Amino acid sequence: MAQSKHTAISSKRRGTVQRWTATLIPTTREAPAEAVAPSHVLLSRAGFIRPVGGATAGGAGVYDYLPMAWRVLRKVSDIIRQEMDAAGASELLLPALEPVELFAGTKRDLDYGDLLFKVTDRHGRVAALAPTHEEVITELLRGAINSYTQFPLNLYQIQTKFRDEARPRAGLLRCREFIMKDAYSFHLAVEGPGGLSEAYDAMYRAYVNSFTRCGLDFTVVEAESGPIGGSASHEFMVNCESGEDTILRCPASGYAANVEKCEIGERPAPSRGYFGGEPTGALEEVHTPNCPGIEDVSRLMKVKPENMLKTIVFRVEGGSALRTDTAGGSIRSADLPEWVVAVVRGDHEVNEGKVKGLAGASVKMADPAEAKAKGFSIGFVSPRAAVGKKGVLLLVDRDAAAGFDDAKGKPRFWATGGDRPDYHVKHFNWHRDLGVDPGAGVSDTSIIVGDVRNALAGDPSPRAAGAALVTARGIEVGHIFKLGSKYSDAMGFSVLDKEQKKQPVIMGCYGIGVSRTMAACVEMSHDADGIIWPATIAPFHVLIVLMKPDEASHRAAADRLAADLADAGADVLIDDRDERPGVKFKDADLVGIPVRLTIGDRALAEGGVEFKARRDKGKGEVVRLDGAAARCVDSLNAG
Repeated sequence: MAQSKHTAISSKRRGTVQRWTATLIPTTREAPAEAVAPSHVLLSRAGFIRPVGGATAGGAGVYDYLPMAWRVLRKVSDIIRQEMDAAGASELLLPALEPVELFAGTKRDLDYGDLLFKVTDRHGRVAALAPTHEEVITELLRGAINSYTQFPLNLYQIQTKFRDEARPRAGLLRCREFIMKDAYSFHLAVEGPGGLSEAYDAMYRAYVNSFTRCGLDFTVVEAESGPIGGSASHEFMVNCESGEDTILRCPASGYAANVEKCEIGERPAPSRGYFGGEPTGALEEVHTPNCPGIEDVSRLMKVKPENMLKTIVFRVEGGSALRTDTAGGSIRSADLPEWVVAVVRGDHEVNEGKVKGLAGASVKMADPAEAKAKGFSIGFVSPRAAVGKKGVLLLVDRDAAAGFDDAKGKPRFWATGGDRPDYHVKHFNWHRDLGVDPGAGVSDTSIIVGDVRNALAGDPSPRAAGAALVTARGIEVGHIFKLGSKYSDAMGFSVLDKEQKKQPVIMGCYGIGVSRTMAACVEMSHDADGIIWPATIAPFHVLIVLMKPDEASHRAAADRLAADLADAGADVLIDDRDERPGVKFKDADLVGIPVRLTIGDRALAEGGVEFKARRDKGKGEVVRLDGAAARCVDSLNAG
C-alpha cells in the first residue's frame, strides 16, 4: 500500500508527558494460561489489557483497557475520525441497547442466533446488546428524513459492540465485547453523483488512508457480506503469519479475495465432457459405521479423499426465480427449487456463497430432520439422492463432474454416500447411476455444473491467464458493504423522489474493528522481546529511562528532554521507577515504545543521552542532549 503523507508527530500539536509512577502499567513476566496468540500474550504481559474477573466464565472474552491500551485506541480512533470526516461523514452516537422489535422485518436476530446477547428488563421487554446498528439507524432515519433533497447522507459512530462468542479466544481478536467504528450511508441511486458507488469509493479510500496512517501492512480483498447482507464487499486484512483468515491472491494481477469469495479461473472441461466416461466397476456398497467425516470414510474404504464425492444439502430460503441462461453445458430451471444439493470432491469444501450465486437463490444448510423427511440421508447423501425428487436442484463442481481422468487416461473412480445410514458406495458413475450425458437433465431435476467449491492455492487465477493463486494469512480489521435496499425494504424506509415516485432508500455499511486493529497491529509487529508499535499509534512516542531517578541531574535532563519533545509534538513517558536497569530495559522492549532515551552517568558526562530505536537490535548510541529531541523527531517521522 502507498505510504501516507501524514507524519507521526507534528509541532502543531503539543505532546503529553507522563511518569511511569503516576500511571498504571502492570507488566508481568508471565502471560495468562489461556493466552496463545502473540497479541493476547504481549498485550497482557505489557500491562495493556486485563481479563475481567480473571477470565472466569462470566468474564471470558471481556477485558479492561488499561491506560496504555486506551492511549493506543484513542490514537487509532482519532485517525479514523479524521479520515471519516474528510470523506464527508458525520459522527453520532447510537444506543448499545436495541429493542428486538426492530429485527421483526430483517430477521437478523435469527441470522445472528446465539451470537446475539439478549437482556430482559423488569417489564419483560427484550432488548439486544448491539452487534451492529443497521436496524437502529434505519429506524432513526426513517423518522427523520422526509425529502429526497436530504440525500446522500453518511453517519458514523465509534462505540462498544457485543457478540456472545461460544469460545472467546485470542484476546481482543475474538472476544465478547469490543470497540468498533460503524458507518452507514443513505442514497436514492447506486450510480452517479450522490450515489452509493460514489460513497463506497470514498469509504474505500478513507479505509486505505486510515490503515496506512496506523502503520499497518494490509491487503484489500474481495469478500462475502455475511450476516449483514448486501452485494459488493471488501475486507481489509492485516498481513501476518498468525492471521486467522486465509487470503488468496493472484501474483500477476494483484487480485485478492478471502476464501468465501475467491473466484477460480477457467478449468478445462474433461475431454469426454462432464459426466462422460465408462464405469470403473459394478456399484459396490460398503458398510461404513462410525465414520462421521470424509477422512474416516476414506481410511475405512481405502479411497483417497480426492476420489470421494462430498454431497451437501441446502434449503432454499426464498427469493426470485433462477436465471434461465445456461453455463458449463448444464440446464437451469426457471422454477425456484425448495432444495439445493451441492457436490464437490472429498478433498474440497462447498462454498455457500457460490451455491447461492449459482442457484440464484438464498440458501442455508438444511435442517437434518427436515432433510431426512425429504428423503436425504444426511451424512451419507450421494448425487443420486436428487433423482426423482420434486423441487431439487443439483449443483456439481467442475472437478467433481469429470467421469474421465485425462491425466491418467482412464475412467475416473468415484466413491460416494450410499443414501442410507452407515453405507457408502464404490465405482459411482455419473452416466450409469444418474442417467446423464453432458448437458442432459435428470428426471424432473435440473443440473448445473459450475464453480461450487472454495478456491485453493494452485488454482487458476480468475484475472490472469496462466497464473496460479497463492495463499497468505491475515486478520480482518475492516469491512465495507453495498447493502442496497435490504434494510429499507424490510423496515419500510422510502421517500418520494423528484418525480414524486416512492423510492426505497439504498444503503452502504462500513465497519472497522478499533480494538481489533490494536491487537492485529501487535500480531503484525512484534519480536521475542515484546511489542513494536508504529509511531503513529504508539501509546507514547519516546520513553525516557532514568537510570538514577533520585539524582537531580538525571531528573533535570529528563524534564528538559520531555519539554523539548512535547513542544515538537511527541508524547513522552518518563520511567522514574526505583528499579534495576535490567528490569527497566526489559519493560521498555515489552511495551514497545518506538524510541528509548536512556539517561545515565556515562552519557551525561559526555553531554548526551543514549538513543535507541525499538526496531534496532544491539546497543544504542550516544547523542548530544541538545540534539536528542530533533533526533527522535526525525526517527519517528521516518517510520
